[in-house]
Amino acid sequence: MTGLLRPGQTVGTVGSPSKCKVVRLLGGGGQGEVYEADLGGRPVALKWYFAHTATAQQRRALEPLITKGSPTEQFLWPLFLAEERGVPGFGYLMALREQRFKSTSDLMTRRIEPTFRCVATACFGLASAFLELHAKGLCYRDISFTNVFIDPNAGDIRICDNDNVGIDRATDAAVGGTPRFMAPEIVRCEQKPCRETDQYSLAVLLFYMLVMHHPLEGAHEAAIRCMDVPAMTKLYGKEPRFIFDPGNPSNAPVPGLHDNAIEFWPLYPSFLRALFVHSFTQGLADPQRRVTDSQWRKALVRLRDAIMHCDRCGSELFYEADPAEAAGRRCWSCRAPLHNPWRITIGGQAVVLNGDTRLYPHHLQATPTYDFSAPMAEVSQHPTDPNTWGLKNTSSVAWTTTTASGDVLEVAPGRSLKLALGARVSFGSVEGVIEG
Repeated sequence: MTGLLRPGQTVGTVGSPSKCKVVRLLGGGGQGEVYEADLGGRPVALKWYFAHTATAQQRRALEPLITKGSPTEQFLWPLFLAEERGVPGFGYLMALREQRFKSTSDLMTRRIEPTFRCVATACFGLASAFLELHAKGLCYRDISFTNVFIDPNAGDIRICDNDNVGIDRATDAAVGGTPRFMAPEIVRCEQKPCRETDQYSLAVLLFYMLVMHHPLEGAHEAAIRCMDVPAMTKLYGKEPRFIFDPGNPSNAPVPGLHDNAIEFWPLYPSFLRALFVHSFTQGLADPQRRVTDSQWRKALVRLRDAIMHCDRCGSELFYEADPAEAAGRRCWSCRAPLHNPWRITIGGQAVVLNGDTRLYPHHLQATPTYDFSAPMAEVSQHPTDPNTWGLKNTSSVAWTTTTASGDVLEVAPGRSLKLALGARVSFGSVEGVIEG
């Protein structure tokens, strides 16, 4: 890295009265260098472009992004342009990424090993963030490992390099994407980045995060002796094939080479696997049939609800609602047979009742808004009998519950109902049934 700026140096900001003071170099990439900086006592990040990337086109791309503002807090969005007389080029300021966030590359190399719940939460966050970005008529253009960071303890995410975001279907994109993440039509040079190509890249990233493998790298990849440009164009563009394509197993993962895919794929519920199959079969050939951000978001919040634990070793697992798919399933860790967990089914969707399960507005109010900051119910243990569990009403509205014997009881806010098989709970606009 060249050190385009030096510690202690100040640069002006367009639209802010404060000067920006460089603190230290954080790193660099193909477009420029990123620094920690101080803006009027506020820590920020400053990206400064190399001479060949500090173009008028790049500046024109940044200006509307700054004006529009960030779609969500998950994006480390451009805040102000930065420039200084006598200093070549220009840059922009953005929020400083907190140290708790680690690269998704660290997930793939297992330098971090978050729980399934954490990964599912991060995947949900990605789908939600890109849904909001696309709703503003924008496309990201370069979804990949290098641009996404995850908190391995909470599952929060941050998305960087937003200076490449542009108007959906604009033809002046400075980037086409990252190899292995680009949609086949971009690899074949038939399409510019757009919402549908973002949806493909998002599906690849989600598959990587959940299955720890690329969705197209199976037997066909194993047969390639030299992974040069023609080979990559064929594998990812001209003749792509999903490794779990139920209609064509020619590109199935190879034992000993693709063991992550072989081990992780069957762990997930059939509803999630079906979305990946659709994404990388029908959606592979037809961009208009790709899984949407909204569909991914709905499926990934359902995946969070499906997390259960092995009765013997406590490992995280996923509840499978399809009896045919569930038959004969065993714990991936200790190989013990799996039994159906206690759960509450609301509107046809099951939520596993673990000791830390909480129900939120999207569970109990049939709302499309996902707000995890205000739980409306939580599983709780009896204060004197550790073998008795209940569902505590943490909302402001009373529930009614009908026991298996037909008794009707009120559950006031702050009170709990005992978990009992067959009990029905009316939350107002929706009803749930306790099952096991």
